[in-house]
Amino acid sequence: MLRVSGVNTFHGHIHVLRNISFRVKPGQLVAIIGANGAGKSTLLGTLASLYPPRDGLVAIEGEVVTKYRPDIMVKKGISLVPERRQVFDGLSVLDNFLLGAYHRYNKDRKTVNQEAQEVLELFPALKGKEEEYAGNLSGGLQQMVAIGRGLMAKPKVLLLDEPSVGLAPMVVKEIMGILKGLKERGTTIVLVEQNAKAALKVADRAYVMERGEMILEGTASELLKDPRVEHAYLGKGYHLAEEVS
Repeated sequence: MLRVSGVNTFHGHIHVLRNISFRVKPGQLVAIIGANGAGKSTLLGTLASLYPPRDGLVAIEGEVVTKYRPDIMVKKGISLVPERRQVFDGLSVLDNFLLGAYHRYNKDRKTVNQEAQEVLELFPALKGKEEEYAGNLSGGLQQMVAIGRGLMAKPKVLLLDEPSVGLAPMVVKEIMGILKGLKERGTTIVLVEQNAKAALKVADRAYVMERGEMILEGTASELLKDPRVEHAYLGKGYHLAEEVS
């Protein structure tokens, strides 16, 4: 579904991504974990064409899309849910959803409005709040709005940037449950997360980034058991805590 090969991305003279390569199969949830400053958000921005790579390629279903503008990338099937949600505070939940389908709305408003109701069904906590201003909602509900808006683009690959940021542990668990449900429905997802424990529990496969490079990869279950990941990202005593809980 998604192939990234030899990507190098710079911010000015700073070499942020270094020879990044990985693949995502249809219906897979792939997690990218790592500390702040590892280059995770730049990676998603590169996939969405916000940061054009200096070299390397990004391909969707075999089509190389590296040089397309961000708006064309949406049409090609890449939808980015940005860090810290970035909902439109002064618009309703439903209008935020509709903005996710801006590239299709004028052609078929009836279908898009119907799809918005279908996406709403994926988020029971938003039912009855369709006309509320998104800016008045809690952080967890805003994250659901942001994910719903991303889904309205009908993406081939949904990119999520740190959806757990600023949320309480119980809300993080709920958000991760939603992502797991989307995966089970066949949605292909690339999840960037600093909360390694939460991400690895729902992912199929995962990569660890450090200083702009992929330093580890494997199935999520393999990385959960990897002592290097446990020491650096899961915390001392992680397995003991799991047994107690």
